Amino acid sequence: MTVSIDFPFSDLIAGYVTSYDKDKDVFTLKTSDEREFKVLISPMAYAKVIQNFDEGYPDATGSMRSMLEVDRFLFVYGVFYPDSEYFDAKQIIFAGRKKHEFVFEKQNWWINQINALGKFYLKAQFGDGEFDYRKYRTTLNLSGIQSQTSFRQETDTISRLVYGFATAFLMTGNDSFLKAAENGTEYLREHMKFEDLDEGIIYWYHGIDVNGDREEKIFASEFGDDYDAIPAYEQIYALAGPIQTYRCTGDPRIMADTEKTIKLFNEFFLDKGEHGSYFSHLDPIMLDPLSDTLGRNQGRKNWNSVGDHAPAYLINLWLATGKQEYADMLEDTFDTIAQHFPDFENSPFVQEKFYQDWTPDQTWGWQQNRGVVGHNYKIAWNLMRMQSLKSKPEYVELAKKIADLMNEHGSDRQRGGCYDVVERIVPEGEKYHRYVWHDRKPWWQQEQMILAYFILSGVIEQPLKN
Repeated sequence: MTVSIDFPFSDLIAGYVTSYDKDKDVFTLKTSDEREFKVLISPMAYAKVIQNFDEGYPDATGSMRSMLEVDRFLFVYGVFYPDSEYFDAKQIIFAGRKKHEFVFEKQNWWINQINALGKFYLKAQFGDGEFDYRKYRTTLNLSGIQSQTSFRQETDTISRLVYGFATAFLMTGNDSFLKAAENGTEYLREHMKFEDLDEGIIYWYHGIDVNGDREEKIFASEFGDDYDAIPAYEQIYALAGPIQTYRCTGDPRIMADTEKTIKLFNEFFLDKGEHGSYFSHLDPIMLDPLSDTLGRNQGRKNWNSVGDHAPAYLINLWLATGKQEYADMLEDTFDTIAQHFPDFENSPFVQEKFYQDWTPDQTWGWQQNRGVVGHNYKIAWNLMRMQSLKSKPEYVELAKKIADLMNEHGSDRQRGGCYDVVERIVPEGEKYHRYVWHDRKPWWQQEQMILAYFILSGVIEQPLKN
């Protein structure tokens, strides 16, 4: 017996108009999974066009009905009533003023957006003065006020912000963004870096706690999944901002830090035995991936330790240097993914957690036998970027298969976007992959979905999914 919905609830529908009855003020909307909804325009309904940051409100209420042309894409927010066959529309959002227009395809749309975002971050984090990263806060309190005396700064979040500023400079040429990227890189080097002169390696602190004039380094991670260990992804993302800044400046000090961090990966995280690739964690004392002190992270490998090198820093490092050793590292990364991650005979979602010998680990922590939708999309678009460096049919085949499967199993084809974490297996008697925590859509996973379909479309010249 299925649950009967006998109460009103609000929802969103995205799709293409298939008809409009002016007399009834009703239009039909077809979603990407081929369902049609009858939409009644309520008396107080209003409309707008998608707007960019720093743009005025683009009202479309007055022309709303004349814009309901067949084959026009739009979003409609409203209410489902169990005693009505109609979806009661409260707000309509059009993708453009013209029938087949999508405003975000305009030439300067994304440049204008990144410019506005960059300016917002500069003001929010640093105020109107110099770009002093002592003012940076990983978290704010509920009122948005920064603590002035006691606070924590985390390395990977600063590095990601620096990456954003460096990328914004490359897109806009705004020197303020370059200055913010340079200052952030310098701050990371001065406060978050540890150089082991005996080993000739660099590793990066999890973060620092600042109490007045006193600064305490946090070496091992304090995140629950990685507590009291050195996770590979924290070291990986420590390089994201500096390497993107290096592409802008060519600062040789950044390259020196990078080479010594990669030496850390290759000397300590790398499995030098028959199984290859990178372990996910090191113990913080002996830098040993097989130490008993690591508990559930002992001798493990995962998507982050294998695949995240590419998007975080390695592709940009190759673009900045053209060195064959980085191309080889990229190739090994994607060959490993193509060989070990697919599990399509059992699930549309890739495997993400492994033991040393690549046996799937379906008992680890929260992940168990679950899939992160955004990681699947991330594999797809990174495979296609690698395809542009070194073409292999298995890269294209896997990327296309993931994109097709995620469109069916990981995306929301009523409202748009993709989900977060789902159960990889649908039990007998059920139809849908169950959500692990919620049906919300984290921003970063939408980013991966957009990149996957756009890059696939660009590299293999295949039309985008709806």
